[in-house]
Amino acid sequence: MNTGSDESGKAVVAVDRSKPGDAAEEQQGQGLGSRAPEFVKARRVLHLSWQVGVFVIGLAVVGAGIVMLPLPGPGWVVIFGGMAIWATEFVWAQLVLRWTKRKVTEAAQRALDPRVRRRNITLTAIGLVIIAVLMGVYLWKFGFEMPWKIKDQ
Repeated sequence: MNTGSDESGKAVVAVDRSKPGDAAEEQQGQGLGSRAPEFVKARRVLHLSWQVGVFVIGLAVVGAGIVMLPLPGPGWVVIFGGMAIWATEFVWAQLVLRWTKRKVTEAAQRALDPRVRRRNITLTAIGLVIIAVLMGVYLWKFGFEMPWKIKDQ
């Protein structure tokens, strides 16, 4: 058997050191890691201060998003904005953001599937019919008057 080597018992294997995400990173221009300016990266104390500042600002934005979840406001959008702020400096946040983007893209692709769209439209139509029937029953039984007496208070 010819293994492609000069000595017997040794095989020549080509090693591909490229990672699966390298092409995407090259297209985006930057890989994982800090996006701080070079003069900040050159000084350890300044870079650490920069990272603390980015973390505190990101934490404030994520905290505001968490507060907005039960209150009126775009809670999830603000939380992902805070994650994007963290992703400018921290690899773990970049990986979480990439995973989230991938999952959102996959969900959007699934939602565009004609069978899924047909199911969603059918379920929405059934829900609207049920709401219309319940409103009709309410109006037939009580009319336009509320069940509690507002005038007596």
